[in-house]
Amino acid sequence: MSKWALITGASSGIGYELAKLFAADRYNLVLIARNETRLKHVADELQTTHGISVRVLPKDLSQATAPGEIFQALRDTPVSVLVNNAGFGWRGQFCQGDLPLSLEMMRVNMDSLVQLAHLFAQPMVTRGEGRILNVASTAAFQPGPWTAIYYASKAFVFSFSVALAEELAGTGVTVTTFCPGATRTEFFERANMQRSSGLVRLMAAEKVTRIGYRGLMSGKRIVTPGVMNKITSTIARCLPARLTARIVRKINAS
Repeated sequence: MSKWALITGASSGIGYELAKLFAADRYNLVLIARNETRLKHVADELQTTHGISVRVLPKDLSQATAPGEIFQALRDTPVSVLVNNAGFGWRGQFCQGDLPLSLEMMRVNMDSLVQLAHLFAQPMVTRGEGRILNVASTAAFQPGPWTAIYYASKAFVFSFSVALAEELAGTGVTVTTFCPGATRTEFFERANMQRSSGLVRLMAAEKVTRIGYRGLMSGKRIVTPGVMNKITSTIARCLPARLTARIVRKINAS
């Protein structure tokens, strides 16, 4: 049987790098993002390089109907791996920010992830096999002043995904929570974080993604790439939230 992996946010960054790794392992792909032109470019590249089948589904995951539309379009496609990678952030004061943008971020980062996991996990459980990779962040481990909604959304992804992994234990379906730190992608530019991103060392997207991919394929429940990311995440979870909030505020406000 052909193996299929569905990847959201697949047109660039970690999603694109994951698509290359799946393609190299002979997975057929379903690629999802808003930018249809970039998706088609990625699809052409992977089909030509690896001889796999690629389906492109341009969708805006901030729309409540998008996850259901994706599932209906793939009714006859046995998706064995779901990668919930789509997400975005924004740097700025919450009270002075754009509320519709914050709500859109919550829908993309949390709501669509939950809907897709609910829809695709059920047939996986019925088949007795499957893998889910939910992309959280090291931001999940402390409050994030100046990026409050983004940090909070990733904390939700972490808690939800770890809980789901325990619920599905013994079903043949694994859930891996992927917690990358600062990574060299387009994220910082899009999130208006150019200044704060210069205070931390960025890991290469290729390296980050390889670590996440290996963790997914080995069935690990939590994967945090990079020694420093592991250390800082562990420390953040041990310190009072008020203190870590102050630290993040200084970093993000600089």
